[in-house]
Amino acid sequence: MLLNEWLRLIAGIFILISVVLGLLFSNYWFILTLFVALNLIQSAFTRWCPMMTFLRKLGVREE
Repeated sequence: MLLNEWLRLIAGIFILISVVLGLLFSNYWFILTLFVALNLIQSAFTRWCPMMTFLRKLGVREE
């Protein structure tokens, strides 16, 4: 998988986990969902995402 696919997968997993935890345990888990959403919106405008930097350091291919 390439960098964009990894990024989408990780974001989706984080959102899914935080929604499930929010429904089962505490509404405070929805803050993680909000953080991921805001990060995705920010990266759409700036074309920079902290997770992309981390994945590049792990050696994930871009294209």
